[in-house]
Amino acid sequence: MKQIAILGSTGSIGTQTLDVVRENKDLSVAALAAGTNIEQLEKQIREFKPAYAAVWDEQKAKELTVLVKDTNTRVVSGMDGLIKIVTLDQINIVVTAIVGMIGIRPTIAAIEAGKDIALANKETLVTAGHIIMPLAIEKGVKILPVDSEHSAIFQALNGENPKQINKILLTASGGPFRGMKLDDLAKVSLEDALKHPNWSMGKKITIDSSTMVNKGLEVIEAKWLFNVSVDEIQVVIQPQSIIHSMVEFVDGSIIAQLGMPDMKLPILYALLYPERRNMHGERVDFAKLASITFESPDMDTFKGLKLAYSAGKTGGSMPTVLNAANEKAVSKFLNREIAYLDIVRIIEQCMNEHKLVDNPNIEQIIEIEKSVHELIESRW
Repeated sequence: MKQIAILGSTGSIGTQTLDVVRENKDLSVAALAAGTNIEQLEKQIREFKPAYAAVWDEQKAKELTVLVKDTNTRVVSGMDGLIKIVTLDQINIVVTAIVGMIGIRPTIAAIEAGKDIALANKETLVTAGHIIMPLAIEKGVKILPVDSEHSAIFQALNGENPKQINKILLTASGGPFRGMKLDDLAKVSLEDALKHPNWSMGKKITIDSSTMVNKGLEVIEAKWLFNVSVDEIQVVIQPQSIIHSMVEFVDGSIIAQLGMPDMKLPILYALLYPERRNMHGERVDFAKLASITFESPDMDTFKGLKLAYSAGKTGGSMPTVLNAANEKAVSKFLNREIAYLDIVRIIEQCMNEHKLVDNPNIEQIIEIEKSVHELIESRW
């Protein structure tokens, strides 16, 4: 029986992870964590009976404690609560599906406690990859990517020599605005941006996909996961979302991972690695598919991707600025406080004004995030 902790259990990845648990009886949920959605968390507690549940908001944690007082689940709160549940002795693997940079400290604590990480929190590696990856190596912990693209690369590299990578081909659907120009994007509404053509995701990541900032964050994440330079990562638009990513080797051969656009596949692979197991659901039918097409990304129109490449090459604290500015700007767009194109304009301005820190520690990373959020709040 593999015991798992899920950070962000009420979000898109978290709920799909629980779907995987339902179908695999040798997986057991030892701990769950959510931000404020205690109604859904209560239902999950009653179904999966975890030993612990963590709630970020302290008042909500008190409310949940009352709601589940008839169960054996102990409720904890805040950062201390998150660290508590990821370091439980019985935990084998931690699914980090929590949104935002609050995922960094629990991830570090879990690694230090020797837990494998099923990583779905981009911010962890984007902002602190220089800390996380060496620590994982030191502790002998596996970082198992849950993003479909990084899982595809991980699978393509299985049994291969990573020193023989020529480049990584990171695929993207192109989002709902593929082919549009800036004049078109100036008219985009919130409702338009939330309509992804292929994937069902949370609101924040759906907006990130539409601006292609999400793909830029994935470039930086891939840099750390696979120990390559940003220049060795090429983004390719693959609108059907059937090829999830590819690896080109020094001899010119390319290995790709294909499948339906279903996040449960990379979740299952991460939780059971190196085992593969039957998964219910639709399969790729190549006769019906007929064709798979490719395009180059338009990085002049979708400048967020170009800014991410720049941040990844610059390194240091610049990816933290990119991530923090995007997080705050997207929040403002979701609240209808700014226009769609303002998201990338805000990111660019914050990056231009930032004074680089070469090798930031966790405290500096968190302080930089705070200062970027405050700047955006005061100016926009």
